[in-house]
Amino acid sequence: MRLILSFTALFVSVILLQLSSGGVGPLDVLSGIALGFTNEQIGLLGSAHFFGFFIGCWWAPRLMGAVGHSRAFAAFTAAGAISLLAHMLVLGPYAWAVMRVASGLCIAGCYTVIEAWLQSKVTNRTRGRAMGTYRMVDSGSALAAQLLIGVLEPASYVSYNLLAILCCAALLPLTLTRTAQPETPHAPRLRPMLAWHLSPLAVAGVVVAGLGGAAFRMVGPLYGQEVGLRPDQIGLFLAAFVLGGVLMQVPAGRQADRHDRRWVLIWFSGAAILASGGTIALASHGTWAIFAGALLFGAMTFPIYSISASHAHDWAEDHQRVELSAALMFFFAIGAIIAPYASSALITAFGPGALFLFIAGGHMVLLIYGLHRMRRRESAHTRNPYIWIPRTSFQVGRLFRRPR
Repeated sequence: MRLILSFTALFVSVILLQLSSGGVGPLDVLSGIALGFTNEQIGLLGSAHFFGFFIGCWWAPRLMGAVGHSRAFAAFTAAGAISLLAHMLVLGPYAWAVMRVASGLCIAGCYTVIEAWLQSKVTNRTRGRAMGTYRMVDSGSALAAQLLIGVLEPASYVSYNLLAILCCAALLPLTLTRTAQPETPHAPRLRPMLAWHLSPLAVAGVVVAGLGGAAFRMVGPLYGQEVGLRPDQIGLFLAAFVLGGVLMQVPAGRQADRHDRRWVLIWFSGAAILASGGTIALASHGTWAIFAGALLFGAMTFPIYSISASHAHDWAEDHQRVELSAALMFFFAIGAIIAPYASSALITAFGPGALFLFIAGGHMVLLIYGLHRMRRRESAHTRNPYIWIPRTSFQVGRLFRRPR
């Protein structure tokens, strides 16, 4: 208990950040619809967010080294708050895209600081409890953030102001804590080909995870509006997706530890294809059927990243883990940047079901490539325990590294 209490300031900051950043995505979609943005312009906002997210992952360790943890956290939080407040000052999709780059920069930078701070305080003995609590706090806050859309009025200064207040409030716990700032960790080198060299299948898996997760999170509200959901119901729709993913992590981990991870990845890709088709079919059977489809879809797609990352780490040496995590995040970001714009354009051309056909297509490629890779190489001879790895920052490689 004393361990968890010592991290209270960090965890409160995580909660406030998730409520702020998690709420702006669906709010931007509904606000864009209200302001007459095209589907492609709405999708561009999601792509811009992940572009800023990737820049933040790369830049944050370097900024921490230059100005320290607290000042870096304040700078990133200020960027996020400014981007939120500026939304109702300039009502245009391309200006909003620039603002979403700033919000993505904020969330990646702040998580990098928080995870670096956590890493400096945990030991091999306390790592499991600390990280389990961290994942619970992060996932619970993400779930709650989706429900905010039911109380936030689209295209309203008050709505964006409330999110900006939450973002600013995240400053208080971390900057006022009496805990000494840790030493600045060395920034990991970004070597994307390290991940490809260790496991091409893992690279394909995290790209598809980026495609599916970003497309649903950033364009899912547009899909919900197209199939007739109200704003408060869209929040439940998105929350069902997150809940399904959280509930499936433990069963997925057990299967990934018990069987060849490549087969588990292939099984989940196949299940994701079926879940995508089921979600399309359930759209005409009422609101609760749509929620059930989102729950099932989240359960089948959420674990893809962690299974892929665990498979890659099975082939890595301990000294490679931080750079491998950075490389995997790079490929995840590629998928996440492409997906919102591409899927929104497909919805314009072919209707709301095209969102899930797009995601199913990605998983079909992953399934076929997984079968191909199984013929090229045997499974790893030594396997590390499965870890539910959050997609938050490059620092996550240090947090989840194996004991020496």
